[in-house]
Amino acid sequence: MEAAMKNICLVAFLVILGVAQFYGAYGAGECGKSNPDTEAWKLIPCASAAQDENAAVSAKCCSQVKRLGQNPSCLCAVMLSNTAKSSGVKPEVAITIPKRCNIPDRPVGYKCGAYTLP
Repeated sequence: MEAAMKNICLVAFLVILGVAQFYGAYGAGECGKSNPDTEAWKLIPCASAAQDENAAVSAKCCSQVKRLGQNPSCLCAVMLSNTAKSSGVKPEVAITIPKRCNIPDRPVGYKCGAYTLP
């Protein structure tokens, strides 16, 4: 009887673990459950700075980039997203925004597609 109870508990644990892993992995990408194209809309304050390296970078832009930069793969996915491309973002310019914002803990040297964060 005791062995049967252990087996039932083990099976229940494995089922719960399997279900938890399934739900944890579902929809998880570079930006977690959020789509990089959706996250790109949050960088609207960076539009001019992402098209012209001489344009001023607003405090709102820097705030959003700092938040996204906590996950470098998400930041890259957003900068290279279809939404960014269709908005006229130049990846070679957008990639310079964290440095232009003087974000001290930015992921310097992180490979972002064909680009490297300065």
